[in-house]
Amino acid sequence: MLKDPILLNDWHVVARSSDIGPGTVRSARLLGEDLVLWHDGQSIRAWLDRCRHRGAKLSIGRCQAGRLTCAYHGWCYDGTGACVLVPAHDAIPEGARVHAHPVRLRYGLVWVCLGTPAHEVPLFPEWDAPGFRTVSAGPYRFRALGTRVLENFLDVGHYPFVHGGFTGDPEHLRVGDYQVEEGDPGPVARDIGVRRVWRPGPGGTGEVDVRYTYRALRPLTGSFTKEYSGECFAMFDTVTPVDLAESLVWTLMAVNYETGSTDRDLIGYQDEVTSQDVPIVESQSPGPLPLGPDAEAHVPSDRMSVAYRRWLRKLGLVYGTLPWP
Repeated sequence: MLKDPILLNDWHVVARSSDIGPGTVRSARLLGEDLVLWHDGQSIRAWLDRCRHRGAKLSIGRCQAGRLTCAYHGWCYDGTGACVLVPAHDAIPEGARVHAHPVRLRYGLVWVCLGTPAHEVPLFPEWDAPGFRTVSAGPYRFRALGTRVLENFLDVGHYPFVHGGFTGDPEHLRVGDYQVEEGDPGPVARDIGVRRVWRPGPGGTGEVDVRYTYRALRPLTGSFTKEYSGECFAMFDTVTPVDLAESLVWTLMAVNYETGSTDRDLIGYQDEVTSQDVPIVESQSPGPLPLGPDAEAHVPSDRMSVAYRRWLRKLGLVYGTLPWP
């Protein structure tokens, strides 16, 4: 397991709740730990993927009558993780219990904490707000550390270059001045691009006055809203740290205006945008995010990225960072 104390006690997405129906058994990986996800008919469970008998993966077992049975010797566990049957014997050994992790279901996603939750699942208020249509996309695979992936999401200057014709336009390169403030829990950048800027993206055409707000909600979770004359497009990205070589991004979108597109169109749009990000983020060196203020050069449009790094340093995040004395 990647033993970062901040991430250990945080919530991370491991699956869509719709993919873990009653009787389902599947594997997942989080912070370098293998998990078994299964549904006992009442709840979704997330356990260490290891039978207490001889360490076989429980994810290759089966669910029967609300119990999970190991494929190796048939040891059977109930929803609490306790072994309730050893077919070869009448007695059950003391301590025959699988380690179970806390689970939350939110936004149609399965969130797991490997430690003791220090917070609730990050808030995305637009998901439940009246008048908003919601769409879920991903997961998107990055062979990169989650800190680099999340900082890319919070970066306001790369759109014309990486996403020209999608969320940016090569003819509109300037980033309007903006300020970053301390938020709860992370930094917030408001009023980005209040002046007339290009408004591409879902339902967007031409030049309009757009107001962007970016928020760092957790070390690996962020959101932004794009507002124009009462219209709002909101996006929420959360990065799952699979291990040191892989991250998965889960994207939520909420929109309160008519885009003229189907859910499938919006997902396809995000698929294309993310595919443009992947090779850029995977190319960044060093892989860990440098937290020293002089480790990389910065310009005014990087204020949110700089604030994000400063916040991670304050939190004491170890995963995906290069420390600064």
